[in-house]
Amino acid sequence: MKKIIVTGGLGFIGSNLIELLLEKNFYVINIDKGTYSSNLYNTKDFRKSKKYKYLKLDISNKKIGKIFAKYKPLGIFNLAAETHVDRSIDNPGNFIQSNIVGVFNLLECFKKFSKKYKSRLIHISTDEVYGDILNGRSDEKYPYKPSSPYAASKAASDHLVSSYIRTYNLPAIVTNCSNNYGPRQHPEKLIPKLIYNIMNNRSLPIYGKGKNSREWIYVKDHCEALIKVFQKGKLGEFYNIGSNKNLNNLQVSNELIKNSKKIIKLGKKVKINFVKDRPGHDIRYALNSNKIKKKLRWYPKTKFSKGIRLTLNWYFENKSYYKSLSKKDILNRLGNK
Repeated sequence: MKKIIVTGGLGFIGSNLIELLLEKNFYVINIDKGTYSSNLYNTKDFRKSKKYKYLKLDISNKKIGKIFAKYKPLGIFNLAAETHVDRSIDNPGNFIQSNIVGVFNLLECFKKFSKKYKSRLIHISTDEVYGDILNGRSDEKYPYKPSSPYAASKAASDHLVSSYIRTYNLPAIVTNCSNNYGPRQHPEKLIPKLIYNIMNNRSLPIYGKGKNSREWIYVKDHCEALIKVFQKGKLGEFYNIGSNKNLNNLQVSNELIKNSKKIIKLGKKVKINFVKDRPGHDIRYALNSNKIKKKLRWYPKTKFSKGIRLTLNWYFENKSYYKSLSKKDILNRLGNK
């Protein structure tokens, strides 16, 4: 059976990717060190599958090389990362360790493994490495200009992967994706946090004046793109993955309120509450994803209006998901320095 390793598979995108890989009949080994954003709830639907195995391990651990040698995967999807910008403002050290040192160790182990076995590494990154895109859209040749410690750590990891491709002829590909939303996302992020507050009759905190614009992609569309890149992508290349659909935070909030009214009667406290902006907050991210569309024939399928309904339905049907998390991780305001 075709074996795949997914790092960070207890997280949001990782668990959705594993589910899709299993549907496509891959055997998946999930490597995750089990941080606050890792959640066994995310894998409850397939954890008993005979095609799935979970290993608790940090990608900074050299044992990861032994796992490569044991399972001999055809592909490795690296989603292990600290991802929350606000946390990176409070504590950048964790981001340096996971996103740079961890990736360095992963590359060293994969370098040795790939000399003996045919495999490819897909390193998943973010549109935030490009920084503020006030006009137009950033393509794969756009210069990196990260604004937050999180974005800088991801930019550094991309450069590391790129250097190993160039220097060691490493069989790897880098993808940069826009903001994901969908089932299983930790409520430190905007959409699941607002859904939690809607469910619990709390105000909806929005940074600044809500004008910060993001390009939103439904998580399953992103995962389909990652599998397409693994199967058809050219080694050594970078691929942007986006929906070409931008919405600002105020528009996202209003869309959630509108759709939530169709499910429950909203409490009196469910109102938008503008809060002090975080430091270094980029105004706009926007990707040019023409390359993956043209070269690999991948296109996003899910319109935001449909995706947000699917997302809302999942959280309302999985209220126990929130109970599996620490309440302070849901409610605490971070990155307010």
